[in-house]
Amino acid sequence: MATKNAQAPLELYGIDALINEDDRAMRDAVRAVMDDRVRPHIEAWYESGTVPARELAKELGSLGLLGMHLQGYGCAGTSATAYGLACVELEAADSGIRSLVSVQGSLAMFAIWKHGSQEQKQQWLPPMAAGEAIGCFGLTEPDFGSDPAGMRTRARRDGSDWVLDGTKMWITNGSIADVAVVWAQTDDGIRGFVVPTDTPGFSAPKITSKMSLRASVTSELVLSGVRLPESAVLPNVRGLGGPLSCLNEARFGILFGALGAARDCLTTTIAYSQDRRIFDKPLAAYQATQLKLADMTVALGNGMLLALHLGKLKDAHQLRPEQVSLGKLNNVRESIAIARQCRTLLGANGITLEYPVMRHANNLESVLTYEGTSEVHQMIIGQAITGHSAFRG
Repeated sequence: MATKNAQAPLELYGIDALINEDDRAMRDAVRAVMDDRVRPHIEAWYESGTVPARELAKELGSLGLLGMHLQGYGCAGTSATAYGLACVELEAADSGIRSLVSVQGSLAMFAIWKHGSQEQKQQWLPPMAAGEAIGCFGLTEPDFGSDPAGMRTRARRDGSDWVLDGTKMWITNGSIADVAVVWAQTDDGIRGFVVPTDTPGFSAPKITSKMSLRASVTSELVLSGVRLPESAVLPNVRGLGGPLSCLNEARFGILFGALGAARDCLTTTIAYSQDRRIFDKPLAAYQATQLKLADMTVALGNGMLLALHLGKLKDAHQLRPEQVSLGKLNNVRESIAIARQCRTLLGANGITLEYPVMRHANNLESVLTYEGTSEVHQMIIGQAITGHSAFRG
């Protein structure tokens, strides 16, 4: 039998004492919505490779979760830490649900909020915050993921208009989006464009046959002679710094969110080990099991301490990109290790959808590589501590 003083992993760290009342309230509200709205259905969504994304977006928007850490234009204006904690709860349900929120708020909405004109902000941000309009972010291309500067999508002048041609790949929300923020090469460097998806020449075929992020809409964007007015250009940014600033926002949510998947795996495994009996004894009572559970608890708790520290830095406007890379590299790497270890403790049951661990492990394979692979973040950190760039040459 479990002892009466058994503690949840993050309770052992006293994590709640580090979070203020408002941020805890937001976290708990998101957790309740995930328990009520997503967890009862996520197994079926994952198995079928479908998700009611537009319906979910409206529900999440009504809670103020879309672009929640942005100020004005219908956004909730919460702390960065509250946003991070919301990402933990979203991803504890499923990485695909957190991706829906991240791409909407930290990529598409943030790009318009940070770099857009007042007209663009007024037109798009309020309906996006409410979940009435869905956004996507077109940066990655079939041959250019970790090297976005090499993108082949091109925007050329034609009188007072711009004409875009190219292809983007692995775009979350693409085929359900009402607006796409698309980055393209121009004669004046990389520029961002706000593209209504009903513009002639724009299409977004859905990517299927995925083994990861199955409860998420992933698409290709095809731009064939997409004609846009001058007002479609994001006026306040030029160069690669524009899309990279958006990626940094998304990475912040990920460094929190991945821990939600890890926590769900670990708490599921602890409960399973209490109930599963081997040789007339709970699996949890064996030393080998406890050693594994202890190591995973340390990794999860340390990751959460790091995330909360980075959240405080962001709320104080002191967070640097290389520090976000520290968090993304460590927390996703540790989370996928926890998911894999939990799978082994569940034995054959670990490969079924009856338990969430294999689903989380599969999802984290995508989280490990998107918004910067581990190697990209290692090189960002390496450059920060040596002063030498290893990205080229």
